[in-house]
Amino acid sequence: MTLRVTEGDERGWAVVRVSGEMDLVTSPVLRQRMHEAVADGRRDVVLDLSEVLFCDSSGVGVLIATRRLIRSCQGRLRLILPAQGAVDGSHVNRVLGALGVRRLFDVYPDVDAAVGDESSSLSA
Repeated sequence: MTLRVTEGDERGWAVVRVSGEMDLVTSPVLRQRMHEAVADGRRDVVLDLSEVLFCDSSGVGVLIATRRLIRSCQGRLRLILPAQGAVDGSHVNRVLGALGVRRLFDVYPDVDAAVGDESSSLSA
C-alpha cells in the first residue's frame, strides 16, 4: 500500500491529510512534505492521521522529527488521532501510546477541534 498526502488550509492552519501506511518506504514522503511546508512559511500545521492504516517506527520518527522542526520555528503542530478511525480504530494512536510518546503531541479528535480558536487537546 502507498501513502497519500494532501494539503489544504483551514482558518490559517495548514491541514495535511495522510492516508495509507507510514512505513520505512513511505515515511520519507511525509517527511519531505513537512519540510516543504515549513520552507513555504507554514508554522501552524494540523496532521490528520485518521486514515492511516499502519505506522511503524519510521513513521513515528517522522512525527517526532516534524514536531522538532515546527517547534524550532516557533510553530504549532496538532495531530488528529480519533479513537475510531481508518478501519478498526486509529492505529497511530495505539502505536504512539504503546511507545509512550503520545504525550509529546497535542491530539484532537477532528480538524474542526484542532483549528478552533479555543482548542483544547485530548488528554494523553
